[in-house]
Amino acid sequence: MPHTLSRFCAAFVAASLLSVPAAQAEATDYAFELIETSYPVSDQAVLTLRLTDLRSQQPVEGAIIFATRVDMEPDGMAMMTSEITALPIETSGEYRFATDLSMEGNWQLSIAAKVQGEAETVHTRILIEVQE
Repeated sequence: MPHTLSRFCAAFVAASLLSVPAAQAEATDYAFELIETSYPVSDQAVLTLRLTDLRSQQPVEGAIIFATRVDMEPDGMAMMTSEITALPIETSGEYRFATDLSMEGNWQLSIAAKVQGEAETVHTRILIEVQE
């Protein structure tokens, strides 16, 4: 009987350990930053963002970017938008987009991404200054 009880306890402990969830990062553990924040008016602007894991300060590769928007909300013109197109990656941890920054003022880049292995979505809004 004592042998059976010890086997039951060992099995219970093993099963308990299997059900402990692995620690995951939060969306706030990641940050996008725009490499350049000031651009001239251009219909061929290329925006390059770096995604960093703030815990290790390392670039994050392979994020799935699923929502992007460029608009002039900071200047009170949220309806003034531009098309944005993903470009091929040239540097690890950097994500590039082509857009039309058609007029001078403050533009906003909004982006949402999933980092592989993480449950939460990384969201950010970045101010872009566009000058003549």
